[in-house]
Amino acid sequence: MEMMNYKLLIAALFLSFYLVVPLTQATDIHYCDKKGDYAVKVTGVDISPYPVARGKAATFSISAIAGEAIEGGKMVIDVSYFGWHVHSETHDLCAETSCPVSTGDFVVSHSQVLPGFTPPGSYSLTMKIFDANKNELTCIGFNFDIGFASSLADS
Repeated sequence: MEMMNYKLLIAALFLSFYLVVPLTQATDIHYCDKKGDYAVKVTGVDISPYPVARGKAATFSISAIAGEAIEGGKMVIDVSYFGWHVHSETHDLCAETSCPVSTGDFVVSHSQVLPGFTPPGSYSLTMKIFDANKNELTCIGFNFDIGFASSLADS
């Protein structure tokens, strides 16, 4: 009987692990110019929750390394859906991370609520970071998914 309880406990732990892990996703990134020597090297992108839920807040956390201090600048985001450009936005870099950014590791974190009518499926995002003098510091792209669940049923 004790062995049966132990197996049920192990099964429950594995199940909870597989239910929680998909809520955050480390995403494969690529640089816009594979031969480019960017001043900011991106080391990873985490998206939470994953897949992104329509009508709910989603957070994109970009881990990066600055080769030099950054006093300020902007972040430009372009989103495509099945190859069609569907959205652009520009943000003050210092609103997305602490400025000035020191040389070394830093994180840019952006949260956004996608409208409940956003179509589910695979999206591509391109993000460029510029310094205060409009010099491009990095340009990356990655894919993410928007799930079929919608908060429209919740309202």
